[in-house]
Amino acid sequence: MAATTDSTRGARLPRSARRQQLLAAAQEVFVNHGYHAAAMDDIAIQAGVSKPVLYQHFPGKLDLYLALLDTHAEDLIEAVRSALAETLDNHQRVHNVVTAYFDFVDGAARGDEGAFRLIFESDLGNEPAVRERVASVTRSTMQAVADTVAADTGLSRPQAELLGVALTGAAQMAATWWLDADRPVDKAEAIRLLETLQWRGISNFPLASPGA
Repeated sequence: MAATTDSTRGARLPRSARRQQLLAAAQEVFVNHGYHAAAMDDIAIQAGVSKPVLYQHFPGKLDLYLALLDTHAEDLIEAVRSALAETLDNHQRVHNVVTAYFDFVDGAARGDEGAFRLIFESDLGNEPAVRERVASVTRSTMQAVADTVAADTGLSRPQAELLGVALTGAAQMAATWWLDADRPVDKAEAIRLLETLQWRGISNFPLASPGA
């Protein structure tokens, strides 16, 4: 989600465009200051609108945060599902899933820097609605990978989900470390290293049927 631009400040916008503008401003404030230190005043100033305008769209700060979480959670889940669905080559699937996590974490490449921190590094983890959404992202991405693992290997569902947790968890943690360490390895090389490690492990599980 791109940061608010001067061209939208003070302008009369359609409701959907105004909502996107407010979400972009809120994301920048949340990422820079954290949820607890952010204030609705800060978000209104960042968006270039009055507080009444902000409250017309979002009753409170939590509503803004949850709207952002929902948007970015769906982005990541869809990226992982698409990564698995676009090919039947399992090596390529591993590459695609690792790439999906690196692309999501590397928000600068998408004009959406810091979005991943709302999910993976939230300072609002004790809020039930936030915790539920974060857990849902983790569960949905794991299950997408587990579906493919189970179908291709014939492993039991618990076994496939265990591998799904390992594969998605490693991709998330590696991508986050890579960004926090200031991209010490070229992105393409980082993806290649991690996919090589994961493929050498998952490829040792026999396919359920020849040609699968």
